[in-house]
Amino acid sequence: MTCALGSGIGEPSVHHALVVIFLEFFAWGLLTTPMISVLNETFPDHTFLMNGLIVGIKGLLSFLSAPLIGALSDVWGRKLFLILTVFFTCAPIPLMQLNTWWYFAMISISGVFAVTFSVVFAYVADVTPGEQERSAAYGLVSATFAASMVTSPALGAYVTMSYGRETVVALATAIALLDVLFVIVAVPESLPQKLRVSAWAPLAWEQADPFAALRKVGKDKTILLLCVAVLLSYLPEAGQYSCFFVYLQLVVGFKAEAVAMFIAVVGIMSVVAQTAVLGLLMKNIGPRKTIVVGLLFEMAQLAWYGFGSQTWMMWAAGILAAISSITYPAISAFVSTHSDPDKQGLAQGMITGMRGLCNGLGPAFFGLVFYFFHIDINMDPAEEPNKGSPHGENPYAANFMPGPPFVFGSLMVMLAIAVALFIPERQAKVRRQGVSDSDLIDLENPPQGGQTPSQTTAPLIPQDPAIL
Repeated sequence: MTCALGSGIGEPSVHHALVVIFLEFFAWGLLTTPMISVLNETFPDHTFLMNGLIVGIKGLLSFLSAPLIGALSDVWGRKLFLILTVFFTCAPIPLMQLNTWWYFAMISISGVFAVTFSVVFAYVADVTPGEQERSAAYGLVSATFAASMVTSPALGAYVTMSYGRETVVALATAIALLDVLFVIVAVPESLPQKLRVSAWAPLAWEQADPFAALRKVGKDKTILLLCVAVLLSYLPEAGQYSCFFVYLQLVVGFKAEAVAMFIAVVGIMSVVAQTAVLGLLMKNIGPRKTIVVGLLFEMAQLAWYGFGSQTWMMWAAGILAAISSITYPAISAFVSTHSDPDKQGLAQGMITGMRGLCNGLGPAFFGLVFYFFHIDINMDPAEEPNKGSPHGENPYAANFMPGPPFVFGSLMVMLAIAVALFIPERQAKVRRQGVSDSDLIDLENPPQGGQTPSQTTAPLIPQDPAIL
């Protein structure tokens, strides 16, 4: 087994990681449209509630398991855990056609190993020596993910309409198997044997404790304010993206091809926002004000989705959502200037840990709010949603607030803006004048296994397309 895992094609490189990410999320992206109809068929009376609970459980399990998997990858290498994470993340795919109840149950359980991004970033860190090169490599990984999600939902919708659901499930399963085979055959181990922790060395609990980074938050006022802002803003965002495409089709009245087009167009706009717009704002007004600008757009888009009911409103709000995607790259940039170069992993890990917690709580929060406000729809699988309504009218169009969770999310982001306004602008300069490291962040404990700075871009589309 050691020999097999040690094999591969060529020297370990970022390109190996890019192929792994592209194939995994391309396979899940193909199922975006079929999953919406399967979700409604399986849970016709509580679609949004069950969607929130399924995705919430998966997110919480991923949050709890990520540090342990990262620490173990420092012992046994990255390749073994790339195989495990890719296999178990994609394991639910064929069950969509075989047994839908087992399909959704497996999605939740797969959260234990659904941390491919964490292992991939550790792999990238192994093969890119410098911080500048590493940031560029993280950007490539994020761009590859975005590229897979821009194309695959539209292709999946076309295959479903032309050849049926069973065909697109078979295609997604084949691509997932190809990804696992690629890792086994072509991906070389990136972690040199001499850098691995001894397999016989005891594993400290702190290495596997998912709350370890969060407990250090209060030691630095600036990081504390940033983490509170992330909690208040990313929790509704995580909830939004866990159910948004279901909401577009079952409530607003988007057809399957329109949902795929929406993902592609807004995804492309978000990439433009995170490159051209973000660079312009960071250069002219700085990271802190850029964070506030991003939060303002997030608050506006959530409110628009909450009160809007027409198709054109969704597209218009999509522009705001694309611009709001600059928030988390700006936060990462601010944290990088606030922390010492050798403590980037720890500081970024606090932000990433908070976001991981939101990935579990946000979907459950949105599902419960939808349930309490009785926002659901029983769509006949044989019919298209709102058939015969060329302008996108729907049963909820007359409601003053068709999407209550989005409105509550907008209020939470408003609080996040208030918190962000108190973040000190010049903290990095104060540090250089001699403030003790121990007064800011606990520097005695280095980043644990698999921890790396978060990616420099944060695609508008969720990092786990399985939740769509």
